[in-house]
Amino acid sequence: MIGKIAKWSLIGLVVLFAVIQAVPYGRAHKNPAVTQEAPWQNADAKAIAQKACYDCHSNRAKWRWYTYVAPFSWLSESDVNSGRKVLNFSQWDKFKGSAGEAIDQVQSGEMPPWFYWIVHWNARLSGAEKATLVQGLKQLP
Repeated sequence: MIGKIAKWSLIGLVVLFAVIQAVPYGRAHKNPAVTQEAPWQNADAKAIAQKACYDCHSNRAKWRWYTYVAPFSWLSESDVNSGRKVLNFSQWDKFKGSAGEAIDQVQSGEMPPWFYWIVHWNARLSGAEKATLVQGLKQLP
């Protein structure tokens, strides 16, 4: 009895996974043109931002294979769209805020979020990297 339930549950999950691939959201990844790169004063801070922030906060996102597979494609598309709206290092000419919120989130450990660095190990920031990034963010106009 339990084996039959497990078998049908597995079949149901496989069918559900196949069906959600038909949802059209999350696979039309775009990297719009860069209008103005953030004017980093510190090359080390820029390099840290590129490895830990640019996938969601720039027009230079690296769309990896899993970003084309639902439901991960949905989450990736949503995160990148949201990240670009808040802070986009590739459209610095359109940025009206300050880097203050980004600084606070880096210092508190909220950015990059745990679910991002769980897949992108190089995005985990050491204390020294956080300090360098924060200093670089403070120098941005």
